[in-house]
Amino acid sequence: MGWPHSSLAATPAGLFSTPLLAGLPERVRSFLGQQVPFPSRLGHPGEFAHLVLALAENPMVNGEVVRLDGALRMQP
Repeated sequence: MGWPHSSLAATPAGLFSTPLLAGLPERVRSFLGQQVPFPSRLGHPGEFAHLVLALAENPMVNGEVVRLDGALRMQP
């Protein structure tokens, strides 16, 4: 694992409002947001940033995968 006292965490994200999705028609973005169980909308970039900051600031988090997807399970 790199340096002493370093930690590792992964944050797989679900559907978020991104520049890529902004290029899609509104009806498509709305449909995608409705697929998210709760809250039934696309994620906001600030929500993802908030989680990453919390993981980085907490020294007890190590070797974890924390999903941020509103309970949406993407099909393989």
